[in-house]
Amino acid sequence: MLERIITALVLVAIVLCSMFATTSPYPMLVLMTTAAGVAGYEWYKLMPQKAERLINKPLAYGYGILTAGLSALALYFNDIIILLWSASIMSWCLSLYWVKSYPSYDGWYNPSLKIIGLILVAAAITAIYSLWSSSPWWLMYLFLLVWGADSGAYFVGRKLGKKKLAPSVSPNKSIEGLYGGVVTAMLIVIAVELLYLELSLLEHALFLGLSVITVFSSVLGDLFESMIKRRAGIKDSGRILPGHGGVLDRIDSLLSAAPIFAAGLYILKLTGVDL
Repeated sequence: MLERIITALVLVAIVLCSMFATTSPYPMLVLMTTAAGVAGYEWYKLMPQKAERLINKPLAYGYGILTAGLSALALYFNDIIILLWSASIMSWCLSLYWVKSYPSYDGWYNPSLKIIGLILVAAAITAIYSLWSSSPWWLMYLFLLVWGADSGAYFVGRKLGKKKLAPSVSPNKSIEGLYGGVVTAMLIVIAVELLYLELSLLEHALFLGLSVITVFSSVLGDLFESMIKRRAGIKDSGRILPGHGGVLDRIDSLLSAAPIFAAGLYILKLTGVDL
């Protein structure tokens, strides 16, 4: 437990310093590119291998470098970002069917996941950086929304959870926990609106709707990564974070939530709703 707490404190310190300590983009760029590379390496290890339990580490490292490179390229050429976000959102819509159909259908577990992984990781990394570039507080809001919902789901599910949400994918998650997570997230939305935002009724409805969609998408991201790990027969995506597993284990919810939230803000801005 002590190891887990220390790791969490170090991670929070690094992320907050990158977000708020300077307006220079370089610390955040380095952090995001590094996270993309490690997440890509861990994703490759979860993919179907020619020989069971035998992972080609040079290829895994190469895949991580490729993921980091694609993320950096997308950050440099902004036009690619919209394409990445669109492809990511379509992939998440497809993954919803996969999660609902597991384990009766696992045809999705094939080499195409390597392409999907590139898209999902790069889209999430670019979305996180885009939110930070817009305002570090928007990124902080996303973190609070996702982690608040996750914490609410954990505590409510632990006390009141009876009906399983996806027993074949993640036996510990319950429908009651999902409700608890949504309620917790809505409390965060209301607090942020009252303290920092002045919205009309229409803007309030749009912002609330986007926040709810983001919360549900974060749950999907968590379930999808759990399903891949279960199918691959791996408990944790990695061991780089003592007490926490791998980078993917920490950002699984953000993989889906970040591009959906960032794309939602972008669409609202195009329609004249500039939050």
